Amino acid sequence: MSFVTYRDEAGKLISDAAAKGVSVALFCTGSFWNTEAILIAADSFAKEHDIERIPVVIAMTSHYSHMQQTTRVTRSGGHRIGFRSVLEYCKALTEGAYAPYPNVAAMTHLDHGDPKADEWEMTECVDMLSSVMFDAQTYPYEENVEMTGRYMREYGDRVLVEGIVEGLAVGDGTKAKQRDDYVDKAANFVESTGVDFLVADLGTEQQSMGTEAQYLKGRAQALTSRLGRPMLVLHGVSSLKDEDIRGFGEDGVVRVNMWTRIVRESGQYAAKRLGERGALISANDFEATEATAYINDNIDEAARIMKGIMGQLGYANLA
Repeated sequence: MSFVTYRDEAGKLISDAAAKGVSVALFCTGSFWNTEAILIAADSFAKEHDIERIPVVIAMTSHYSHMQQTTRVTRSGGHRIGFRSVLEYCKALTEGAYAPYPNVAAMTHLDHGDPKADEWEMTECVDMLSSVMFDAQTYPYEENVEMTGRYMREYGDRVLVEGIVEGLAVGDGTKAKQRDDYVDKAANFVESTGVDFLVADLGTEQQSMGTEAQYLKGRAQALTSRLGRPMLVLHGVSSLKDEDIRGFGEDGVVRVNMWTRIVRESGQYAAKRLGERGALISANDFEATEATAYINDNIDEAARIMKGIMGQLGYANLA
């Protein structure tokens, strides 16, 4: 199946990629056009490198306080309609007689799922998800362990579960706590909860405005050694330089989460192209004026950026 919602199938896709030194790209979306851009990028990369069933994760946040992507999907701003409509749209684009991207193994994911605010997404929609980030980082450690472990016991046979020990740095000024005992605490968290993946603090900053944070390679390697298997998820890749977005797989990072930089740069490109059409727009040229022109420019540039990131993450090794 191209629209991957089964735990075991998604787990195998990720573990097979990890065995080849590839970190699977987890691209977030807040629109229909960015969703298709993800599929275009993966499909194009697969065709160029002769890859069968290229894996990619398509993710959304819902009630996450720093960014509520589901509210951006429709003009109505509804969480539930935004979430369900993107999932259905992704399925339509990858499965069925008319699907344009059947070779993309699209794994759906709820990012930063709040235990209370996102209860509907994590329970009622679980059959359309391959994985969930159970995000209890704002709760006391003991409560985080209890809540994450309970969700894992109740839903871990249906979806892959990411857990997080404590806060990550965010581009709005929210900073993560720096702990000398982080590796020990993270390992104890994994052992206590049984989660499939750990969203690790590896020095990056989420929703970065270009701080050029430093990736903590040594910490990633120490965590992987302590945990005994590759299971790390890296957030905040927008904060890294291009030359630093490579080699994560060898450190035990199995999934890499990115969105902010892609949206910002594709929007800037589309705006530039829009400005170049100014004379045609003033002359009432329909194709220049109609919103599809801006959206398609946005899609094409986002797909180009994501395709490049896939290359940096070692996707050619999947051939």
